[in-house]
Amino acid sequence: MRIVLAQLNPVVGDVPGNVRRVRQALEQARQLRPHLVVFSELMLTGYPPRDLLARSWFVDRVDAGLADVARISAQFPDIGMIIGAPVRSPGGLGKGLLNAAILFAGGKEQFRQAKSLLPTYDVFDETRYFDAAEGVQLAKVGSENIGISICEDAWNSPEMWERAEYARDPVAELASVGATLLINISASPFAVGKEAVRKRLVADHSARHRLPFVFVNQVGGNDELVFDGRSMAFDSQGRPQLVLRSFQEELAVVETESSGAESKYIDIDPIESIHDALALGVRDYVRKCGFEKVVLGLSGGIDSAVVCCLAAAAIGPENVLGITMPSEYSSRGSVEDSRRLAENLGIDFREVCITEAYHAYLSLLAREFAGRKPDTTEENLQARVRGNILMAVSNKLGHLVLATGNKSELAVGYCTLYGDMSGGLCVLADVPKTTVYALANHINRSREMIPLSSIRKPPSAELRLDQTDQDTLPPYDVLDAIIAGYVDEGLSADQIVAVGHDRKTVEWVIRAVNRNEYKRRQAAPGLKVTSRAFGTGWRMPIAARY
Repeated sequence: MRIVLAQLNPVVGDVPGNVRRVRQALEQARQLRPHLVVFSELMLTGYPPRDLLARSWFVDRVDAGLADVARISAQFPDIGMIIGAPVRSPGGLGKGLLNAAILFAGGKEQFRQAKSLLPTYDVFDETRYFDAAEGVQLAKVGSENIGISICEDAWNSPEMWERAEYARDPVAELASVGATLLINISASPFAVGKEAVRKRLVADHSARHRLPFVFVNQVGGNDELVFDGRSMAFDSQGRPQLVLRSFQEELAVVETESSGAESKYIDIDPIESIHDALALGVRDYVRKCGFEKVVLGLSGGIDSAVVCCLAAAAIGPENVLGITMPSEYSSRGSVEDSRRLAENLGIDFREVCITEAYHAYLSLLAREFAGRKPDTTEENLQARVRGNILMAVSNKLGHLVLATGNKSELAVGYCTLYGDMSGGLCVLADVPKTTVYALANHINRSREMIPLSSIRKPPSAELRLDQTDQDTLPPYDVLDAIIAGYVDEGLSADQIVAVGHDRKTVEWVIRAVNRNEYKRRQAAPGLKVTSRAFGTGWRMPIAARY
């Protein structure tokens, strides 16, 4: 069978726009003379539509979109299509919706298969909206009996995990009832290292059941989630026949009877994949939220430099405004490093000195602060002046503010509410400081975009004389390892100490992570690139003792 994999970037909620994307894809695919075009999970709504699914008017809109898709199918009589959409479930019980894959051909719906396994871990909450399929059936297309599964349905392979998440294996069920071809439509978000797991998963299914396997994944950024695409097709021996590009829309054709070869699959460098995921996440967040330009504060440090480079790569340097906001504690080198970065990238650059505004605050608060020594209050005032300036520019010029804090800082609260945490998107919220350095070196791999002095200087907030981050924090390699153990892996203090970390340091980090949950709850959305990010997949209590 000749199948086109349609790896597209839908906009969440934009049913008419997504229908147009389907039509355009079919027009483009027609030249490849396919028997079948396969789209991704919930292509009609984009993934994840979240509580839009709880609005009856939105489900009505989806119904109208499916009717439009049927009419479009009639215009391509020689091509079938499989497309993901929420559909109303029969009967009056349960949530009333199914996450379905629907086969259209000749202007009519020919078949539908609902999703069997509904994930509720990390960023997923599908049982909030959907009922699970009661069983599986095969779709007849030409001479093929196609077993269609949806994303999580393929993730319960007994060969992949020590402990199965679910009692069922829908792919095995499809194979056991006579499938001759397996197709999985997905909206599987990016996390560094996840692509290799997906490849092993698909290869395992195809080799174990001796069946060709086609996997079609969504691409694009939706809120904090980035979908990397990387759709693929494997032959019945578990060898890749076709692998689509990461982080880009693409249509490509595969003959399911052809043989694959391992040489068709090339691993992507992890830092390169994080860079490209963040750039795509910025571009889609900016565009899908209706903005054209962004503004960010440039401190001369590595975090703001990396965010600036990502923004320039994502939406073009002509759409980026960088503002350096020195105070009496800022080094001249920091201002010059910011200026050099802006010149290297070709972005718009401004300098706004905050000294006068900062001292106006001190004068205004002199009576309230009387008799008390300066402390972090005065330091945070500077950060909040800067945050106000960026938000004022955003209001006046209509630019989206990009926050520049990283995961290490966000974890332990080394950031200022209503100051450097201000913004519409926190680009590095899931990027540990040690990975920020790796990203900077990746950006500079061909030529020096980020001034080397920004990379080599000791990290500093420059809110008091001779300040460095390590006055307050452990060395970043130590801090990031402890955060990875506690946040990403869910280890206890004793378990982290057992692998060689100092107990006093471990306990300090864990206390800092726990007591700063209130800050993270108020942070801007942050792009997810690791297996465990702060945000919708991190649900910890604020008022608690543990």
